[in-house]
Amino acid sequence: MDLSYLLTPLLAWLVAGSLKFLINSLRAGKPAFGLIGYGGMPSNHSAIVSSMAALVAFKQGIGHPAFGVALTLAFIVVLDASSLRRQVGQHAQAINRLQAQAPDAASTSPPLRERMGHSLAEIVGGVVCGILLAWAVQAWLPLYD
Repeated sequence: MDLSYLLTPLLAWLVAGSLKFLINSLRAGKPAFGLIGYGGMPSNHSAIVSSMAALVAFKQGIGHPAFGVALTLAFIVVLDASSLRRQVGQHAQAINRLQAQAPDAASTSPPLRERMGHSLAEIVGGVVCGILLAWAVQAWLPLYD
């Protein structure tokens, strides 16, 4: 039984999330538990989907239909992370500024989460992380077909 297709995205999530926590903590100068979530370097979503696309490419080849499906999913996730979710974060910033200026700001709802989406560098970091993890899994685990 080949568990690499299960193990690879889980490892990508774990490694990218750990790297993100470490990078955020170094930048903040303290453990950055409050910064866990969407946004930051590297992109967890990009790492997860690129790890699966890369694993399929390494094990089945780029001509295999599963690679096309995995690559399509990866493009959708990356586009979402770089555009839609980033714009949602910008909208949250604007809404929070408006809310802070409101006369009854103390009685309004809590501020919206502004840290959403990813920069190009964060996405590239996630893709590189995912590809390297897929390579490591397929190189170091015994292959069962």
